[in-house]
Amino acid sequence: MTVRPNILLFIMDAAQASAFAPGSPCITPNFDKLRDRGLRFTRAYSPSPTCSPSRASLMTGLLPHNHGVLEVEHGRDPDQCNLRTDKPHFAQHLSEHGYSTGYFGKWHVERSNELTQFGWQESVVKGAEHHKDLGKGNESTTPQTDPNTSGYLDGPEGYRPILHWGVTDLTPEERYPHQTGNQVISYIQNADHSFCVCASFSEPNETLIVSRSTFERYNPEDIPLPDNVRDEHSGKPGLYRREAGIAKNLSDDHWRMARTCYYGRITELDDQFGRIVDQLEASDQLENTIIILTADHGRYVGNHGFDAHNIGAYDDIYNVPLIIAGPEIKHGECTSTVNFHDLCPTICELTQSGSIDVPDSQSLVPQLKDPTSESGSAYAENHGSRFRLTQRILWDGSWKFVFNGFDFDELYDLETDPDELTNLIDHPEQQERADAMMRKIWERIQETGDRTIEESHYFSLRLGRVGPLI
Repeated sequence: MTVRPNILLFIMDAAQASAFAPGSPCITPNFDKLRDRGLRFTRAYSPSPTCSPSRASLMTGLLPHNHGVLEVEHGRDPDQCNLRTDKPHFAQHLSEHGYSTGYFGKWHVERSNELTQFGWQESVVKGAEHHKDLGKGNESTTPQTDPNTSGYLDGPEGYRPILHWGVTDLTPEERYPHQTGNQVISYIQNADHSFCVCASFSEPNETLIVSRSTFERYNPEDIPLPDNVRDEHSGKPGLYRREAGIAKNLSDDHWRMARTCYYGRITELDDQFGRIVDQLEASDQLENTIIILTADHGRYVGNHGFDAHNIGAYDDIYNVPLIIAGPEIKHGECTSTVNFHDLCPTICELTQSGSIDVPDSQSLVPQLKDPTSESGSAYAENHGSRFRLTQRILWDGSWKFVFNGFDFDELYDLETDPDELTNLIDHPEQQERADAMMRKIWERIQETGDRTIEESHYFSLRLGRVGPLI
């Protein structure tokens, strides 16, 4: 009888894909080893730039409009942004097909935190109570930091000052990621048959606090700033210029320190990943374990003069790291354009646990067997976070089209303009391309049953450059 592979899903929060590329200034020796023996997807895209919708898509293979979680669940009333429980999750399939399942760390998919109803047999999770005060400037929610190595954001009048980045004397062993690492290691030690375990983290998101021992592995002066840190957002939606105004007075040194601490938080996750892999090896499970390293979305940290991940359609918050390694998986790079939530049907297929047959996602097994397979397209939607937005985004080859329901659209050639500085939407020679990509967005809207957008023939809602009758 063939032994089915184990699955280790290591998922970070708000990790830029660029931090995991060869030559990145981010120190990640363990992630680098995984990249060298696995397959790195260079063009994997999140279906949403916000935690809860993206994570719910990972579990179900569905886009947010289909699973019901449109933005962070803890920021809305109890009757809003609720996960539709009639949609199957991949862990339910695995559990029904004989797998042991365990989930440890950040959940943030729905409010109950009762993961057994979604197929996770064992779990220890962070709930909404951990997240609800973050960003409010309350000292109780963050470790004490050295005032000489701390950076704050304040203003305009009426907003609390908040800690943006800082260095703490608490060791990594005293902080939350290490606890999650311990729980995953204990789960692996006690596993007696094929398992799927998820190690889920809030880092490198939230306030950029890093332990001193990690911070001292970096020299902030050596951390480069992105070329688009002073993007003026000319020819782009006015909301982008408004967002950039929040950070307009931050110095280059402030951004270098923020990026240093951000990279440091990823380094601390790399250390936890190394501990978990060591346990797989010590348990003679490594050779039979498929490891998936990824993140729910990215974070700006100075790109385009932004931070966080709530506004803008730039790749810094949509392009996510994705590395998969394990038995019968090819090594190297795959440049196919894929979706983060494609992992749902992929995990089902890799474990021979049935299928989740939805039009919103497709298995990546063909690319795992042949990384040179033809490049596809990726698709995302943004419903806003606290402040309502409507965006639908299509990546097709090197081209990217952003349908904005609140301003004019965006068109970028990522091959010649990877920093997304020049919006080509009004260039005469690109009008035919823009129309064609809008038609492809309507196709995705119709295929996935996005009724709110599709049924927008009412006079004042005719915001598409071409309409849905394609």
